[in-house]
Amino acid sequence: MNPNLAQQFSTDIQNRFLQRTTLKGATEKPDILIEGEITDYTITPTTISTAVNAPGGNIQAAQNKLTITVKVHYENKIEPNKSFDRTYSDEAVFSSDLDINTIETSQVKVVNERIINKIFNDIVANW
Repeated sequence: MNPNLAQQFSTDIQNRFLQRTTLKGATEKPDILIEGEITDYTITPTTISTAVNAPGGNIQAAQNKLTITVKVHYENKIEPNKSFDRTYSDEAVFSSDLDINTIETSQVKVVNERIINKIFNDIVANW
C-alpha cells in the first residue's frame, strides 16, 4: 500500500468539506470531528484467462479488483445524536496489464473519491 495514501485521503476529505460547505478548519474544539483509518487495501484477480495454445494452459489474471475499506468515526458536537461509527468500502476493476504506479494514480483516486462521496453524503444529508 502507498505510504502516502492515508495522508492523501485525509487531505481530500478535508478539502471536500471546506469546498462544499461553509465549515472552516479548526484544531481546537471543532463542532464536528471526522476520524478514520484505512482498514483494508487489497488487489485481487477477478477474471482469469487461459492461453489457448499453451500446453496445459497458462492461467493468469485478466482483470484485477482494487478494494479499499475505511473505518470512520464521526462526532457532531452540536447534535450528538447524529454522530456515528461506520465502515465504508468501494472497489474498481481494471486490466491486469496496469502497473502499480498507474493503479496508484488512477484506480486508487477513483475508489477514494467514491468513498469520500459516501462519507460526505452521510454526514451532510442530515444538516
